Amino acid sequence: MRRGKYGFDAPLPFTGLVVGALVLLALTIISFAYDVAPAGVAFLLGGLYTLASAFSYAYTTRRGKFEIWARELDDLDGGERVLDLGCGRGAVLMAAARRLSKGYATGLDLWRAKDQSGNRAAATLANAEAEGVADRIELVTGDMRALPFVSDSFDAVVSSLAIHNIGTAEGRAEAVREAYRVLAPGGRLLLADFQRTEEYEAVLRGLGASDVRRRDLGWRFWYGGPWFATRMVEAYKR
Repeated sequence: MRRGKYGFDAPLPFTGLVVGALVLLALTIISFAYDVAPAGVAFLLGGLYTLASAFSYAYTTRRGKFEIWARELDDLDGGERVLDLGCGRGAVLMAAARRLSKGYATGLDLWRAKDQSGNRAAATLANAEAEGVADRIELVTGDMRALPFVSDSFDAVVSSLAIHNIGTAEGRAEAVREAYRVLAPGGRLLLADFQRTEEYEAVLRGLGASDVRRRDLGWRFWYGGPWFATRMVEAYKR
């Protein structure tokens, strides 16, 4: 059972879906009240479609992503050094830390609230306390494009819906290169995102990473529908 408070991912798009659904349903009522049935039907279908997208988004950010990451992290044996890039309030960071009996998990972020509601280091630390893993994590304020760690520092590097926030292709490529740099030989890289994942895959192949693959994570990780499906880029360091 999760005891922390993890907020909503990218709250502005979710708010837009909810408001859009309410507006369309209000227009449905007005259309039928004025006996404009074709418009009413169109608004009704659009409202229900948008409302379903909002439910999908809410499910993913409140439950679905936790289930997917729990599955992805089950291979940890307990002694790893794990780095979470763009950790936010710690959904993935805490999931990793709970599986570490001797290792530790490091979370790095710039703590921008537009990327996640209530995104600040103090909220992440509070979640670590609530989850009982405060002694197994550390937080670092930093940029994914210039990681403040020496090479080969971590046995696993993970990231969930963070790298796409970098505005340029070269910036995103640099973040992937940095993630690979700090990964120890034999270590595993897991980068989940709902866009730009083909870029991450290409960079890793260019770096000579082994067993590189990109896979769909399924409906539990949809942010509104299959058009915002999350994919995982997985690779290992030679």
